[in-house]
Amino acid sequence: MQSDPKKVDDVFKRLMLERLERWVKMAEEQYRDSGIKCMMSAGNDDIFEIESALNSSDYVINCEHKVVKLDDNHEMVTVGEVNITPWKCPRDVTEEELKNIIDGLASKVEKMENCVFNFHAPPKDSNIDTAYQLDNSFDPPKIVTQGGQPMTMGVGSAAVRETIEKYKPLLGLHGHIHEARGVVNVGRTMCINPGSEYGEGILRGCIVNLKENKVLSYQLTSG
Repeated sequence: MQSDPKKVDDVFKRLMLERLERWVKMAEEQYRDSGIKCMMSAGNDDIFEIESALNSSDYVINCEHKVVKLDDNHEMVTVGEVNITPWKCPRDVTEEELKNIIDGLASKVEKMENCVFNFHAPPKDSNIDTAYQLDNSFDPPKIVTQGGQPMTMGVGSAAVRETIEKYKPLLGLHGHIHEARGVVNVGRTMCINPGSEYGEGILRGCIVNLKENKVLSYQLTSG
């Protein structure tokens, strides 16, 4: 197959969709009768074809680019796009495009003070966006070192930080930078990145308890 890149791409997409469809079916079978809402959305490296798999369910909610009700007091806005990365992923966009997407969705929120911003990109220079500094003149990019030590920098989104500071939502849920697990405050907004180690078979997550106008508690999890 290596001699036919299109075949590799086609097989990869087919297997990706089959896996996601299986995850959706598992969620339906395990949780439909539990009273638990299940929401899924894309990240920046997810192809747009996955939307059909998420939209096919009458239980799983594809929350991408939507304002959804978590309960009577809390809404959630979801954006899977991120600022431009060296990897040229399907949902990489400019900061201006990202800001316009967020502003358009924020205009539909009824109670911004109780809103959850579920943005794949973390806010710029927030410590939950710290990654290795890369030299993009190489393909693939190389880690920049100084004195034999790898250099790090904040690679999150300036648009995400700007809109969090502007709208002051209750909570920010972020990912994208797998190695930057942590919890920080940007103004009044608690921002959480649970990190990711799926390559090592570890599932990272976070359990967050909300009251009407505050984050009651949170617990970072792994298993």
